Amino acid sequence: MSRGIGWFDSFRAVAPDWSVVLLGLVTQLGDVWFLGFLVGIVYWAATPDRRDEAATVLGVTLAGLSLITGLKAVFALSRPDRVLVAVETLPETVHPLYRATATATGYGFPSGHALMTTIVYLSLAEYLSVGTRRQRYLGAAGIVTAVGFSRVALGVHYVVDVVAGIVVGIAFLLLAAELFDRYPDHRGTVGFALAVAIAALSLVPARADPDAVLLVGTSLGAFAGWQLAALVRDLEAGAGPIRASRLLTARAVVAALVVVALAAVSVSYWAVPVIAGSGLLGVAAAAFVTAPVLYRSDHIGELVRGSPTRSQ
Repeated sequence: MSRGIGWFDSFRAVAPDWSVVLLGLVTQLGDVWFLGFLVGIVYWAATPDRRDEAATVLGVTLAGLSLITGLKAVFALSRPDRVLVAVETLPETVHPLYRATATATGYGFPSGHALMTTIVYLSLAEYLSVGTRRQRYLGAAGIVTAVGFSRVALGVHYVVDVVAGIVVGIAFLLLAAELFDRYPDHRGTVGFALAVAIAALSLVPARADPDAVLLVGTSLGAFAGWQLAALVRDLEAGAGPIRASRLLTARAVVAALVVVALAAVSVSYWAVPVIAGSGLLGVAAAAFVTAPVLYRSDHIGELVRGSPTRSQ
């Protein structure tokens, strides 16, 4: 059964050749590299009182990546066999840009760009404080629409793929919001736990696809890093000692065990690049999540920045 709507040929007949470059640039707003960079900056720039919410955005972003990896493997539907503009008709100077921005490989349903832009930009609309809430959601909807249109116009997705990606993204956010509301004091932990759970589940339909394996390690590392970050934050707030609190003890044990396990995997399976890479990415993710909290810690931050320790 075809997933096409039938308007692509009409659009291709009127679209100028240069439009493929513009559409290729627009579609980067939903590419993994850009979304990762954007969410990473938001997390690192978050103030201590907004760190939980920023961690939540980072957690659902990781979860979304695993979700789309699993769903594409479940449906295993091919992409359209078409292009908006043949690369041969473009100047050679833009060929690299065309291949980098306006082409795609792998399965096509649902659209990963549509799903990920929905998750990330709607989450940021809820998290950020720029403008009014209505304005932020309208802006997010506009970006999602623009990216979705670019995917169809470039010929790498059918309209149905994009609509499905948006619907799944919204459904996921609604289900996640229920969990966040149930555990409002542990939103970051819930977000990263979702990422770990979905990453593990996606291994089954993806049949240990390299991307799925790498996401498992990354999600585990991010979860462990957040436990360590939350532990440092709680100790700074006067909680502790660690042995006197079950929560603090659990955070310390989980962070230590997961990071050690990831490091051991990266060393023990060095002959299997995907598994070793998963471990290394996990350790890197743990460091990435923990670093800004450690840097802003009154005591650890002074050592890192070289500031004199305040007299007691």
